[in-house]
Amino acid sequence: MSFDGLFTRAMVHELSQTIKGGRINKIHQPYKNEIIMVVRSNGKNHKVLLSAHPSYSRVQLSDAAYDNPSEPPMFCMLLRKHLEGYILEDVRQVGLDRIIIFDVKGRNEIGDLSYKQLIVEIMGRHSNIILIDKTKGMILDSIKHVSYAVNSYRAVVPGQEYILPPQQDKMDPLEAAEEDVIRKLDFNSGKMDKQIVQHFSGVSPLLAKEILFRSKLANIKTLPAAFMEIMEKIKKYQYRPAITLAESKEAFYLFPLEHLNGEDKSFPTLGEVLDRFYFGKAERDRVKQQAHDLERFMKNERDKNETKIEKLKKTLHDAENADKYQLYGELLTANLYAVHKGMESIEVSNYYDENGGTISIQLDPLKTPSENAQSYFSKYQKAKKAIVIVQEQIKKAEDEIAYFEALLQQIESASPRDIEEIREELAEEGYLRLKQKKGSKKNNSKPQLEKYLSSDGTVILVGKNNKQNDYLTNKVAGRDDIWLHTKDIPGSHVVIRSQDPSDETILDAAQLAAYFSKAKESGSVPVDFTQVRHVKKPNGAKPGFVIYDNQQTVYVTPDADKILALKA
Repeated sequence: MSFDGLFTRAMVHELSQTIKGGRINKIHQPYKNEIIMVVRSNGKNHKVLLSAHPSYSRVQLSDAAYDNPSEPPMFCMLLRKHLEGYILEDVRQVGLDRIIIFDVKGRNEIGDLSYKQLIVEIMGRHSNIILIDKTKGMILDSIKHVSYAVNSYRAVVPGQEYILPPQQDKMDPLEAAEEDVIRKLDFNSGKMDKQIVQHFSGVSPLLAKEILFRSKLANIKTLPAAFMEIMEKIKKYQYRPAITLAESKEAFYLFPLEHLNGEDKSFPTLGEVLDRFYFGKAERDRVKQQAHDLERFMKNERDKNETKIEKLKKTLHDAENADKYQLYGELLTANLYAVHKGMESIEVSNYYDENGGTISIQLDPLKTPSENAQSYFSKYQKAKKAIVIVQEQIKKAEDEIAYFEALLQQIESASPRDIEEIREELAEEGYLRLKQKKGSKKNNSKPQLEKYLSSDGTVILVGKNNKQNDYLTNKVAGRDDIWLHTKDIPGSHVVIRSQDPSDETILDAAQLAAYFSKAKESGSVPVDFTQVRHVKKPNGAKPGFVIYDNQQTVYVTPDADKILALKA
């Protein structure tokens, strides 16, 4: 747990320094458990993410982009009614718990002063976002409703009095002295990290392990000293936000975590470290839930085609024996005098064999000699035709596999909006039937492309599914723009909006092509680039499929930090 009580304290400080006294201009609810507040403060708009996600709950300043639904959910509408245009008077924490309270003041619809509180409880799967009428202490609504049937201690539903979660009887580590640490901990019983968590509020197991590691021997002298050193820095807001990447673990905290023994990446603010740490994580989780049925369908279709190819190859192998059937028919015709109805086989001389060998031919005892010969000639003709048909079917099945492999790759980097476009494509191709929502009209909106800026400011566009790829390459891109795609690897179409981009821009665009491809986790990925004029879509080809020539190739290793830096 990286987002512990002490991290929450630091986040409240960062929020207070940035948005306290600002005006809440806009509120969005891009996803089921997440709210975005846009606060205008010091002449600048700041996005504040409030997340009650069961796995990624947090509060932070964010520069990330979020897709908003066409119709805002009811909770979002309520927040807009009660908070938009209000002044953010204060941002504070409840003790060292992971509870943040936003105090707001404004005038209601009849012009009277109104005081509200937006409370974010960061408690894993029990996380919640709750709007309170501060004057009455009453819950107006919450992003998750919790009845007494679920929680006997308190109910979180409209109309109920707001009650804080039960407090834990722990000591504030920022007020502790070395003597308090010595008194609280039993140095003879072991499991010192668990003891630290048990006795001091706001301390996560992650931080406790770090204190233990920095104390070296973890004895009565070194452990209290290490504890006090870390707490003193946190108390004075002296920290260096960082992500530590170890072999088996990735974690963020107020400073690099030495006990993980990994690579550290530091960031100037807590908001930036969280944007980087959660880059794609929450999105992937949402997409996984939204696209679960699609993914299963695609894998089934791919597997069916793989099984089909195995059967077709067996048929092709049998068909390739066509010459043998022709030989049997000719040899039987030449030896009709020696064949009689009722025979099950006959041994005849093979006059095509230079060594004068014999060959055994199986016969149908119910057929006449002539019918047996004709049967082999018929098998020969069928087998000859089958070779062409089976080869066509194998090619078609291989194309289907490649198509579904590409779609599965697209799901890996898709946003919820991208998933809907993939569903539409599968419906248009006849694989799925979409349920038409009552009263809704067909969506004819253009695909939305992802926009990036290279290091020198050149615009780079990325298509993340077949609809976007076709739209980008065939409609948006100019003939002399530069087009990129991973070489022989399923991935996105990428276009540099320039006829003569710098080498640096080409490498930036190649980074994007490699990152949004099946080779995302690989090193030294080959990426082809050429002018759009050399990219063609064959007649009847699947969505997103093109052929190209006059290409050059560069090799890049995908880097998420680089992609985040390029995001426009």
